[in-house]
Amino acid sequence: MIKKISFLGLLFLVSNTIFSQSEAIKTSYSITTSGYIDAYFRSSFSTQSGSTNNYTSFTNSQNKLALGMASFKMDQTLGKWGSTIDLGYGKRAEEFSYNDQGLLANIKQAFISYAITDKLKISAGKWATHVGYELLDAPLNRNYSISYGFSYGPFFHTGVKAEYALSGKTSFMIGLANPTDFITSKSSSKVFIAQWSTKLFQDKTTLYANYQGGNVGGTDRFSQIDVVINNTLSTQWAFNYDGTIYSAKMSGKTSDWKSNALYLNFDPNSTIGFTLRSEIFDDKSALSAGAFGTSIFANTLSMNYKFKKLTIIPEFRWDNAKDNIFTNSSSKATGSNASFVLAAVYKF
Repeated sequence: MIKKISFLGLLFLVSNTIFSQSEAIKTSYSITTSGYIDAYFRSSFSTQSGSTNNYTSFTNSQNKLALGMASFKMDQTLGKWGSTIDLGYGKRAEEFSYNDQGLLANIKQAFISYAITDKLKISAGKWATHVGYELLDAPLNRNYSISYGFSYGPFFHTGVKAEYALSGKTSFMIGLANPTDFITSKSSSKVFIAQWSTKLFQDKTTLYANYQGGNVGGTDRFSQIDVVINNTLSTQWAFNYDGTIYSAKMSGKTSDWKSNALYLNFDPNSTIGFTLRSEIFDDKSALSAGAFGTSIFANTLSMNYKFKKLTIIPEFRWDNAKDNIFTNSSSKATGSNASFVLAAVYKF
């Protein structure tokens, strides 16, 4: 009888342990989904039909309605493991993955991660760049049109990275990736990436120091140093800064392009917000993909009107270049261009 009781007790203990482990697995598993759709109308006031007078990403249209992107994102966690799949359809997604064709162009992000400790996490796959203040997804930016600095900096990286929390306020990231903006590449060159961030002044200011750089063949090299400062002044005012310099050594000659952008946010209430972005972009060396050979002073004023999950963004932009890189309605070269954007962003 004692043996029977002991066996039943052992059976109960084992089954209870298995049940508890099963419940623990269930409780550690989670899945979240999100998405959005954005569309816009853009008009360059002085542009002749057939031209856009636009040298930045994602708003290359003139006097017509256009789909920015339809996006769907799924994040999944299972214990210490995590995964993200982020898909997009539209011109915004195509320009983001401009080196890829077919279905690969629709993959904005796809990576897995493993938390080795509470402070250390390893990730591998494709993810949006850490460099810069602005982001690909329209709901995450206050201005709908994109800065020159973001347009000609990196969009994404494919590789492996490690993120380590030095403290509750400071963290560090290092990684190794394929050539910038390539999922796959025939080149054996790799790009080193890094980020250091910390919170200051009672957590009202966040400082990011970002880097990417590497060899691009032979003795040719490039590097980009980027500093982002996010500063909350009050419940209504915020001030942000993004400064970056991209330099390259090609055939023994060193050249660079630079961008300095200031963002001033004013939110009089929870429904309406205003953002003024002022950027000085200097590419006298004609090193960026735009190969401007000049400097540009761009100012963008945007209003964000929120109605539940919908945000309406009317925006006025004025770009002024040192040289005549734009055209007017008579197809003559001019140094400035004014444009208007009306965008709608719906999150779900």
